[in-house]
Amino acid sequence: MLPTTSVGARGQGNGALSPRDAARHTAGAKRHKYLRRLLHVRQMDFEFALWQMLYLFTSPQRVYRNFHYRKQTKDQWARDDPAFLVLLSVWLCVSTVGFGFVLDMGFFETIKLLLWVVFIDCVGVGLLIATLMWFISNKYLVKQQNRDYDVEWGYAFDVHLNAFYPLLVILHFIQLFFINYVIIPNSVIGCFVGNTLWLIAIGYYIYVTFLGYSALPFLKNTAILLYPFALLIVLYLISLACGWNFTKMLCSFYKYRVK
Repeated sequence: MLPTTSVGARGQGNGALSPRDAARHTAGAKRHKYLRRLLHVRQMDFEFALWQMLYLFTSPQRVYRNFHYRKQTKDQWARDDPAFLVLLSVWLCVSTVGFGFVLDMGFFETIKLLLWVVFIDCVGVGLLIATLMWFISNKYLVKQQNRDYDVEWGYAFDVHLNAFYPLLVILHFIQLFFINYVIIPNSVIGCFVGNTLWLIAIGYYIYVTFLGYSALPFLKNTAILLYPFALLIVLYLISLACGWNFTKMLCSFYKYRVK
């Protein structure tokens, strides 16, 4: 069994953390360390972050095994290296510029779109989802016999970033090659191709999110995080029957936002 560390598990004879260890493991100290490394590029392990991005597509379970290792060695589940976030930001910039090019946007319109995607689609929605999942998992999914354990908010945000990256690649990169030639010009085929890409992207988001929380040994009933799959399939079938082209809607929304 992989070891985990509870709030009172480390320490000296009475089982409590020493003042020095307690200060080092506070949320504020971890946040300060993370932000400090963000300013020192040489301290970031970009090779390892690229490895994680690759395995989020081919074997996402392997990514979460590393989170177990971090808990064992550094006593925290969340990433302490911002390299993944930096590379994700680069992907956001590149893919959004590509989206602006495909939609024939001007320079300033593309900049507006980039700001929207970064601060609303990724960060804003990410903060909301991470906070919601952090609350739900700690409130309803923690095992009764392990009340001293809790889900770190930073880990919840990392799970969102892990799940968001495949979604970003599918909808903001792979989809670009089909927008002007298949998805928008052809009503039936375009709707099928576009909505299928949305199905795969959101399905991947749900699955990677499920893997993230099921990797925590002190949580129970994490299979309920897969339930949205049923709603996703129903919505997908309804969209095909009604001719709702989600990609067309997204493109129209982006063009409206940058006016």
